[in-house]
Amino acid sequence: MSLFAILQLFLMKKRAYGLCIGLLLLGSTLFSAGTSKPNVLLILADDVGCEPIGCYGGESFATPNIDALAKNGMKFEHCYSMPVCHPSRIALMTGRYPFRFKAGWGSFPKNEEKHSIGQVMKDAGYATAVAGKWQMTLLKKDPAQPSRLGFDAWSVFGWHEGARFHSPMIYQNGKVREGLKGEYGPELYVKFLSDFMERSQKEGKPFFAYYSMALAHDVTDDLKWQVPYAPGKDRWMNYGEMITSMDEMVGKLVTTMNRLNLRENTLVLFTGDNGTAARSKLRHLGKSGKKYEYEKVVVRQNGRNVPGGKGLLNDRGTHVPLIANWPMTIAPGSESEDLVDFSDWLPTIAEIGQAKLSKDVKFDGKSFASSFLGKNESARGFAFAESRGGRAFVRDQSHKLYANGKFYDVSIDPEERKPLAKGEAAEIRQRLENAIREIGYGK
Repeated sequence: MSLFAILQLFLMKKRAYGLCIGLLLLGSTLFSAGTSKPNVLLILADDVGCEPIGCYGGESFATPNIDALAKNGMKFEHCYSMPVCHPSRIALMTGRYPFRFKAGWGSFPKNEEKHSIGQVMKDAGYATAVAGKWQMTLLKKDPAQPSRLGFDAWSVFGWHEGARFHSPMIYQNGKVREGLKGEYGPELYVKFLSDFMERSQKEGKPFFAYYSMALAHDVTDDLKWQVPYAPGKDRWMNYGEMITSMDEMVGKLVTTMNRLNLRENTLVLFTGDNGTAARSKLRHLGKSGKKYEYEKVVVRQNGRNVPGGKGLLNDRGTHVPLIANWPMTIAPGSESEDLVDFSDWLPTIAEIGQAKLSKDVKFDGKSFASSFLGKNESARGFAFAESRGGRAFVRDQSHKLYANGKFYDVSIDPEERKPLAKGEAAEIRQRLENAIREIGYGK
């Protein structure tokens, strides 16, 4: 056997031994009372479905930092969001489906503040922070709302209250931050969270950091980097530019955690709030005579051209990436077929943080923390998503049933062109019909 082969075998055995120890510790002690609590970093990308991400077969853009999280962690194949941002964020914050509340667009149900994901983690002894997109209220009317949702520190932009990229308008810890002319918003949010992590480490407290990205939402202002876009050399596609920037921001946070020796005890979760944007604002640089125009976003994935589907209830609007990375705990390069929907974030992160959930609240979410242990079992038998206008679906890994009765085999018909007839996949249909009744949607 060659020296190289011997070295490879040694490294494989060392990694396997470490992984086994990590899984044993996680399974036997992590969720027991009195043990050291891990840090949690939740990264929520804006308008990013599966198709732009390299590890999900994306070919149009380079996402090396996100791909590295998947290579050294777990990639979920069946995570489903709401088709647009605000309902997804309501579900994430509350662990409940949005239709249960009468909260308007850009608002948050007052009676749910004390049960929010931030408050749950704060009550469990965590230092808590949020940075980036807030969209739970108009912050100019209520600049301290993040504190009532349990966040000790926050640096966020409001709901259409100012620029989010170039020279951004940022509410930081209840005040408008001054002197940001020429600054780039995402870099400021990453710096804020990096400082927060370092401060938490010095204080000896575990942290829950929620990075609600501005990227890669359609631009409202100028961006920083150029990513060439064919056919014209005088313009670029801002969506591609923003995917590049998004990946870079993820890399900066990982670098910070490595520098602070926090990686082994930090669970990093990456996902998107809805499908890929359907259009992008193009900025012209040359003699075209135009400054901006809009074009459709089409992403190459696994040899296919996939149009952005934000706002749609099909896979292009609701199928989002989910990557979990936790060194020495999650097996590198692992994949999960478990179902996840956006109500699951709160109970999952609560379980990781050994937090107690109120017995007075009936949460829709189910923890998928067991997936990190490599168990071949799913906490839920169906995922749910809803849209404005009374439209909603329940689904499993292969079939989808809409509240109006339309039923599809999405494993062979992802664009939902041909509904199944009565009698086809009858057992699955009945199970999903029972799920809609269980949820109580439409009552």
